[in-house]
Amino acid sequence: MDLILDKELVFRDLTVNSDKEALAFLANELYEKGYVKKEYIGAIQAREEEYPTGLPSTIPIIAIPHANFDLVNKTTLAIATLKNPINFNNMENKKELLPVQIIIMMAIGEPHGQVEMLQKIVNIIQDEPLRKEMMTANNNEKLLELLKKSIKDN
Repeated sequence: MDLILDKELVFRDLTVNSDKEALAFLANELYEKGYVKKEYIGAIQAREEEYPTGLPSTIPIIAIPHANFDLVNKTTLAIATLKNPINFNNMENKKELLPVQIIIMMAIGEPHGQVEMLQKIVNIIQDEPLRKEMMTANNNEKLLELLKKSIKDN
């Protein structure tokens, strides 16, 4: 998989009021930088309604929104840490809300690439010290470095 990690897709201490606002912001950034087609922006919202992406874990909790590969121009990840947690529905129980603090939006341009990337992201989910380090990264370069290391090591 040809993964591009772009420092312009790293957002620390993002202030948003809802999961929809966070999804729209990140999807729009991906679109403006040419990584995804315009339809991706609506598709990410629709998919989140149908298949929530909040992952149950210890704090800080991650959400991993994504949309179909055919809406992606170039494979990448956008990452945001949130100044204040926002509720995402739990992927295991749609009725349960999870206070998400880290969002990793996947834009994967290959049919089976999402499964491969999810397997790598699971390692982040299982590594509480890494998630806490991501939350306290004091600049975008550090946050991107942590993401790269966790994705590339697996």
